[in-house]
Amino acid sequence: MPAARPAEPPTEDLPEDLTRLAALHGVATSYSPSPDRTVAASATAVTLALAALGVDTSTPQAVRAALAAREGELRERLLPPTVVGRQGGGTPAALAALPEGTRLRVDTEQGETCDGTGPLPPGVHRLTATAPDGRTARAHLIVAPARLPVPATRSYGLLVQLYSLLSRRSWGMGDLGDLGELAAWAGRALGAGFVQVNPLHAAVPGAPTDPSPYRPSSRRFPDPVHLRIEDVPEFAYVTDHARVRALGERAGRLREAVLEKGALIDRDAVWELKREALEMLCEVPLGPGRRAAYCDYLAEQGTALEDHATWCALAEIHGSDWHQWPEGLRDPRSADTDRARTELMDRVDFHSRLTWLTDTQLTAAQRTAREAGMPVGIVHDLAVGVHPRGADSWAQQEYFAAGMSVGAPPDAFNARGQDWGLPPWRPDRLADFGYAPFRRLLRGLFRYAGALRIDHVMGLFRLWWVPEGHPPTEGTYVRYDAEAMLAVLVLEATRAGAVVIGEDLGTVEPGVREALRERGVLGTSVLWFERDWAGDGRPLPPERWRADCLATATTHDLPSTAARLTGEHVELRDRLGLLARPLEEERAEASADTAEWLEVLARLGLLHGTGGDTGAPSEEAGIQAVHRFLLRTPARMAGIWLPDAVGDRRPQNLPGTWDQYPNWRLPVADAEGRPVTLEDLALSPRLHALIDAVRERAEG
Repeated sequence: MPAARPAEPPTEDLPEDLTRLAALHGVATSYSPSPDRTVAASATAVTLALAALGVDTSTPQAVRAALAAREGELRERLLPPTVVGRQGGGTPAALAALPEGTRLRVDTEQGETCDGTGPLPPGVHRLTATAPDGRTARAHLIVAPARLPVPATRSYGLLVQLYSLLSRRSWGMGDLGDLGELAAWAGRALGAGFVQVNPLHAAVPGAPTDPSPYRPSSRRFPDPVHLRIEDVPEFAYVTDHARVRALGERAGRLREAVLEKGALIDRDAVWELKREALEMLCEVPLGPGRRAAYCDYLAEQGTALEDHATWCALAEIHGSDWHQWPEGLRDPRSADTDRARTELMDRVDFHSRLTWLTDTQLTAAQRTAREAGMPVGIVHDLAVGVHPRGADSWAQQEYFAAGMSVGAPPDAFNARGQDWGLPPWRPDRLADFGYAPFRRLLRGLFRYAGALRIDHVMGLFRLWWVPEGHPPTEGTYVRYDAEAMLAVLVLEATRAGAVVIGEDLGTVEPGVREALRERGVLGTSVLWFERDWAGDGRPLPPERWRADCLATATTHDLPSTAARLTGEHVELRDRLGLLARPLEEERAEASADTAEWLEVLARLGLLHGTGGDTGAPSEEAGIQAVHRFLLRTPARMAGIWLPDAVGDRRPQNLPGTWDQYPNWRLPVADAEGRPVTLEDLALSPRLHALIDAVRERAEG
């Protein structure tokens, strides 16, 4: 039985004026889910997207007036608000289009002034153009290197959700002390080049907290729940030893519940305990050197950190949804907020200090990784957006599109489309401010990242906007200036000496992967999806894989390799009522897919060992073969999903579920479901056998 065709919004002919107005603001009036199909966007989606961009489309007269105003603005302006140039790339098109005789003045980021005719240093400069007729325009001028350099050496590394990796020292969930230990061990003992973790952004507080690391309160600042309390220097000077012992005992019970009693990871319980410990630590005065370092951090982070800490302090009193706060506090720049900030100065300082402590431990983890010989180190993950009720959406309201949410249109896997509940940035406001919010976000992450993975990297080009109160089928794409977004990304990554990996899985607009590759951004290739889709649909031979990618066998949103090889992922989805077709059909398709790949692995001589009396390859042998295959491709980076190394059957996240499955709350476990600690991993024969297979390929 063929798969059901995805539901589509009703096709309707939009008025010509509305279509032209939408195009001038980057709002799509149709989209193509496949090369042979075009789906029209609804008038509701288009008008509401334009309204979120500040364009009045309430009546046909308003549409005509807005169109005339926009066309006149574009016709008369000398420069767009942001101009992008590449080092060695010639004159930007916006400058080449200026009237002959226009005088230019560039005030560089470095404090110099020039006429813009010669090479400019990389940075974000101020550009002034004066036309012969006296018109003057000012713009931001972003000058970035042409591309990022490729990683210096080819490497393999480990992929893990940090919260899931407990040690005998962590407090009920993995922490930054565990990350440092993992990096030191993997670099020195395993020869790994990197460790990739989930987003460590600050979460929205509350009970229960949204466990997804991909719906954070803030992407600009990290979450102190990841702190290793004992590694905070002030811990050594706490004088209330009885209280310290009591906290340690409670931490031990949390850890034991997960590791010995089958409990799920309880982030809220961990945070409650750590917050109590941190309140105690912050009573210890900072030494002169530590105080100076903290003051430097406060000065460097400025208003952004003050806003974040103020939101945290206000949330303690009024709850985490700032839309429900007293009206005067909903504006971060209001007099009421200013008074509250002063009254709550101690709490604002507390949350500022926690952010600083987390930043220092993140920086230490990256330093540990590099000292262990890792050419890349820690790969951090940038979520697509932020929670609509969180700190960033409060502090940066002017940059977000009110009444809109990011999602995805209907496709073969999600016939109803998706709504991720994340407010999108307004592309016009980003351009008006020289992409300052994006620049500052990246700069903060690159403080402690050897590489950055960008979730749904296609969002640098366009995002599916879903109007509030409407289903995802009634959304539409809104375009961003990808040249500017990529220029900022290349500029900040180059300054940090960091690698960038784009998660470009799923439906990707034509030209996107090519544009990313041109700028040196690596893609993501998952083995099971790498087939000759333009030809016979067979598994893609290793030599035909792209080199500019991170190659993996799975991700946090996909079945583990053990589950895929055994077919357990189909049984799990069936138990949860997630199958769109009869169980036998799903089983048959999954089995055929796996068998086809195993045949390829065997033919290439990568499948070693059998299991039982059947002579069929064991599941462990299959996992090793999959990773030997990854190392046979030209991929510059190859990732090992750490749960695969011990035969874990369970996905960390099962898309399409909420409370039916314990998403984001499972510890790394072995094939029998028993939690495996970091110390156990270091001694695991199964893990070392997999690493030996990988190193054999890497060095062969």
